[in-house]
Amino acid sequence: MKGDTPQNLIGLLERRLDAVVYRAKLAPTVFSARQLVSHGHVMVNGKRVKISSYQVRPGDEITVSEKAKQMPLVVLSLESPERPFTDYVKTDSANFVATFVRVPQLEDIPYPVQMQPELVVEFYSR
Repeated sequence: MKGDTPQNLIGLLERRLDAVVYRAKLAPTVFSARQLVSHGHVMVNGKRVKISSYQVRPGDEITVSEKAKQMPLVVLSLESPERPFTDYVKTDSANFVATFVRVPQLEDIPYPVQMQPELVVEFYSR
């Protein structure tokens, strides 16, 4: 990919389906988001996707199955004030629908710690 390598890395990581489900607050943790996807509870543009690493594109609509809408894990996660919604994933909590708006930049991501992706790139380029 052309462009800034650390920004591209962040973009690729945040476009993963499990990361988008987590950022949309449809799951309380990345691990539970991954499990929701792998168990077939997540649909992208109306089609069931079971691959957590699926790369979501801007404009894609992510929904959960009817069964998942009844799960306390999903309902409580949406209601949790623990973490904010992001501006690059628009979430309709009432309908359990999220829309991936755009690929985020590093400064858009609400990481709990200061991340330095250029160090990751430097490490793996050896």
